[in-house]
Amino acid sequence: MTRIGTLYGIGVGPGDPELITLKAAAILHRVSVVFAASSTKNSHSLARNIASVHLRKGVPVEFLGFPMTKQKGMLEVAWRENAGRVLEVLKKGKDAAFITLGDPMTYSTFGYILQTIRETDPHVPIKIIPGITSYQAAAAAAGRVLAEAEESFTVVSGAMGAKRLEQIIDHTDNVVMLKVYKRFDEIMDTLNRLELGEKSVLISRCGLEDEEVSQVSQYAKKSHPPYLSLLIIKKRKR
Repeated sequence: MTRIGTLYGIGVGPGDPELITLKAAAILHRVSVVFAASSTKNSHSLARNIASVHLRKGVPVEFLGFPMTKQKGMLEVAWRENAGRVLEVLKKGKDAAFITLGDPMTYSTFGYILQTIRETDPHVPIKIIPGITSYQAAAAAAGRVLAEAEESFTVVSGAMGAKRLEQIIDHTDNVVMLKVYKRFDEIMDTLNRLELGEKSVLISRCGLEDEEVSQVSQYAKKSHPPYLSLLIIKKRKR
C-alpha cells in the first residue's frame, strides 16, 4: 500500500524572503510538490516569489485557482476541486507544501483547504508551519508597539469598510486593520471622525522593495494605497 504523503501548510512571511523560519525553509527544500493559491484570472503568486529562493531546483510549483468572489457556492466548488488536486498528489506518496503569505492560520486560503481535506479524508497527515504575519512585520517597519503591559490589540479586516472598526474601537486599546485598500476613503473618514487619523500609520507592501510607511494624516492627499496595505491604529499617541 502506497504511503500517504504529508501536507505542510507553510507561512512564508509578509514579503522579505529572509523573514521565513528555518523550519519552513528546510521543508520547502525537501517536498516533492509546492502548491500556491492564485486568482482564477491569473497565475501570479507573491507567496511563490518569496518561497522560490528556498525551493529545491526542479520542484514543481502548481497554482490553485480561487475565484475572487463572495459567492459561497462558487468558493465551495473551488475549495473541493483544489483540495481534490492536493489529495491526488498526497495519495501518490508525495509530500507537498501549500504556501501562503504571512501565517497559514490567519486570514489565509489554506484554512479552507485544511478544512476541506479534513472533511474529505481525516487520515491525511497535515502539519502547519507558522509564519510571520504582515502586521508583525508592519509594526517592526513602523516602529510601533502593538501592545504592552495590560493593553490589548484587535485585528480586523477592512475589506467591507469601517464597520468593524466602529464596532470594536471602544473595546480595545489598539487596532490592526488589514485589507484597507479597497474602502480606504470610507476608513479614512471614520478615522478622522473618531479623531484617530493622527494616531494611525499606514504600511504598504511591507518587506518588499517599495515598502512605504506613512502617517495616515499625510496620506490623505495621495492616491489609494496598494493592495498589500494595512493600518496600525493607536488610541494613545506616543
